[in-house]
Amino acid sequence: MLVLGDAHAADPARREALLECYRTVDPDHVLQAGDLEHYDLPAPTWFIAGNNEDLDVIEALRTGNRPAGTTNAHLLASSVAALEGRRVAGLSGNYAPTRYDCARAELEGNRRRHFTHEDIERAADLSDIDVLLAHEAPTGLLYYGYDPGCEHVTDLIEALSPTLCLVGHHHTHREAEIAGSRVVSLAPAWERYYTLDPATLELTAYDHEFGSGELAPDE
Repeated sequence: MLVLGDAHAADPARREALLECYRTVDPDHVLQAGDLEHYDLPAPTWFIAGNNEDLDVIEALRTGNRPAGTTNAHLLASSVAALEGRRVAGLSGNYAPTRYDCARAELEGNRRRHFTHEDIERAADLSDIDVLLAHEAPTGLLYYGYDPGCEHVTDLIEALSPTLCLVGHHHTHREAEIAGSRVVSLAPAWERYYTLDPATLELTAYDHEFGSGELAPDE
């Protein structure tokens, strides 16, 4: 299973880097942690919305519609998918303190990129989760002179107890154990990609070797 961090694939060069990951791994299934921005994909991909997306496409996928140009794109929005014997859940959106207490239906325009308390509550009601995707990091994972993590994501990890939580948004690889779960902040897709063994949930990182068709394990 291929695992990808932020893609920002509205940019042509980054779109090519994204598609090269698919060509190299030739995956049956893909997990992607938000800021995808390209939805016509070579293999079935389960992704969460980040703060940089075509929000009209995201809203259509939220409501079960499939716009043109969304081949193989499956949105996880406080929902779960069964993939290769594992239950994968996703929380779409990023955190905005001024919008968290709103109803999702109240969000308009670019504010649709955020998650609300309703999204967290729906996600927390899911059960038997093996892998959780979140765009925002939990507290205790990253440090920039301050902790950029979101306590609501930390609370969600505590509620769901996934074996593995995969985080986007920060464009850097970091790992920590939080509330008994392995939490990994993913490097962006133009720098690195990952494979996930569904049997063991072992996550392996690879640097790009474009054009070689070979994997280059990151040491």
